[in-house]
Amino acid sequence: MDSYFKVIVQELFLHNINQNKRNKKMYQLAQINVARMIGTNIEDPIMNEFVSHLDSVNRLAEESDGFIWRLKDDENNATSFNPFNDEQIIINISVWKDIESLEYYTYKTFHVDFVRRRKEWFQKYGKAYYALWWIKDKEYPTTDEAMKRLEYLQEKGSSSYAFNFQSVFQKP
Repeated sequence: MDSYFKVIVQELFLHNINQNKRNKKMYQLAQINVARMIGTNIEDPIMNEFVSHLDSVNRLAEESDGFIWRLKDDENNATSFNPFNDEQIIINISVWKDIESLEYYTYKTFHVDFVRRRKEWFQKYGKAYYALWWIKDKEYPTTDEAMKRLEYLQEKGSSSYAFNFQSVFQKP
């Protein structure tokens, strides 16, 4: 009976480990980032340099390890989306395999130059200008959902509902 009990416990333990591995693979990372332009809109001359690099930055994202999806319009970027009804605000929403993939793209590639130069094109945007959260595989966030996640992070701080790179919550 004692060896039978050991076998059952081992099987349950292995089952739980395998179940956790399967569950972790069933989620992907969504992100929204929002920026309020210094210029009056995306056509403003102050935005020219930023706009001239959009295609290369977006291509870099799409070619990055771990990239899954991004919000884009007919011109292959997201500058025409205006969920805030404000011509000075642009959004970006994307989905990544995991935190490490997005973090690498954001801070270890050509993209970091635009993060560092953000103040040349954009004003401060509230307490948080980006939010991260986990979504199920093969699902993609809507702009409404993404805006709610960012608003939550700004008002209530990090939680499993919305977080940032400084306070990461692991996959459910």
